[in-house]
Amino acid sequence: MIVPEGILCSKSHEYLLEDSESVYTVGLTDYAVEQLGDIVFVELPEVGSVFEKGEVFATVESVKAASEIYMPAGGKIVEVNEKIVESPEILNESPYEEGWLVKIENPDAHAESGDLLEYSDYKEELE
Repeated sequence: MIVPEGILCSKSHEYLLEDSESVYTVGLTDYAVEQLGDIVFVELPEVGSVFEKGEVFATVESVKAASEIYMPAGGKIVEVNEKIVESPEILNESPYEEGWLVKIENPDAHAESGDLLEYSDYKEELE
């Protein structure tokens, strides 16, 4: 599995990846997906919804448990990954490339990402 360069991770195991100047991809880290086990259901918000940093924006259910997913930076939902709603197992196979959850628009996301960790630091914290 390839981890995208420049990815930032929260302590609650969500990631934030800059796509363009004010659009970011949000998803679950490979560690979170591993811990959840086989994912069987994903509930995502509607396009146009607005969330603050730290707010619950999605729910993921696995054979083990249901988990609330928190927004790593505030923003307006501009796209949701419909593929994982229909085929949640994609999240297990490809959390970064195909299994992303939503794309948000926020010109100030950099200002909100101060407590997020670079992937290498995130992995160190897990050890």
